[in-house]
Amino acid sequence: MEINYKYIIIEGNIGAGKTSLAQAYCKHYNATAVYEQFVDNPFLPRFYENPDKYALQLELSFLVDRFRQTETELNATLFHNLIVADYYLKKSLIFAAETLSEDDFKLYSRIFNSMTGNLPKPDLYIYLHQTPEQLLKNIAKRGRTYESNISANYLIKIQQSYFRFFKQVNSFPIVVVDCNQVNFLSNKEQLEHLLRIPERSYKKGMNILNQPE
Repeated sequence: MEINYKYIIIEGNIGAGKTSLAQAYCKHYNATAVYEQFVDNPFLPRFYENPDKYALQLELSFLVDRFRQTETELNATLFHNLIVADYYLKKSLIFAAETLSEDDFKLYSRIFNSMTGNLPKPDLYIYLHQTPEQLLKNIAKRGRTYESNISANYLIKIQQSYFRFFKQVNSFPIVVVDCNQVNFLSNKEQLEHLLRIPERSYKKGMNILNQPE
């Protein structure tokens, strides 16, 4: 089915399944994919072990990598019918707001704003919402060693930062999907429900969508 969105973001907290759903979207809609490249970031495992020491290095390295990838991918796919990404560049600010000290965040925000002002906004932003308890189960299931130190408290802070960001957005629609009882990897009907999200119109700002049946 033809949809009216050209640039769709799928996001969620750590372990929410955003990349898996983005892959399903790309297959279903024959879209160009933009996936976050974070596996090779040397600061990530160090941050989870010692967040106070490595927070600024981690966030700056993520910002540079995400900016370069977003700029390159969007320019390369400018005339493609649909682009689906598993992150939005402002994710960098959302995480940095919780991981950095006040002074470091002020510096980081200045750098972020000077770098990213001309990048396009998404036409549709989909957020997969799950409780910290469910996220921890998902994280444990995928078995990444460097994620073993992630705490429920950290996930709660990131979740709160996301929702503060959502309340500030009035230039594109955000669809928050309750996925606490959803396993779209094994439930075809639930996946189809999620795949149909772009077939509808939404008001700009935050929209709440009930979980799939």
